[in-house]
Amino acid sequence: VQLQASGGGLVQAGGSLRLSCVASGRTFNGYGMGWFRQAPGKDREFVAAISFNGGSKVYTDSVKGRFTISRDNTKNTAYLDMNSLKPEDTAVYYCAITQLLVATRSAAAYIYWGQGTQVTVSS
Repeated sequence: VQLQASGGGLVQAGGSLRLSCVASGRTFNGYGMGWFRQAPGKDREFVAAISFNGGSKVYTDSVKGRFTISRDNTKNTAYLDMNSLKPEDTAVYYCAITQLLVATRSAAAYIYWGQGTQVTVSS
């Protein structure tokens, strides 16, 4: 499975971005999917995850109410809508796929990773 993340960019605090992750090479709808991020000098952290059919979603506390994860299995694409962005959201964002059907926070469960897309939020 190959994952291509896109949609990152430079935005002012309070702004919005939509990240997309397109999967190719295998059926997309049999996998849970997640978004992670890594800021300079920091460890990679979990952001959001969605189950194989979109019925279950989990978020890290710092993005609850601001970010929304979704997926369109007909397009093999997952999304991360980011609103009310803050400078602390600045990071490289990665999408990943797990063979589990559920939405999971554990990075160890993810076996395919995209290349990352840079999100920079200015104050």
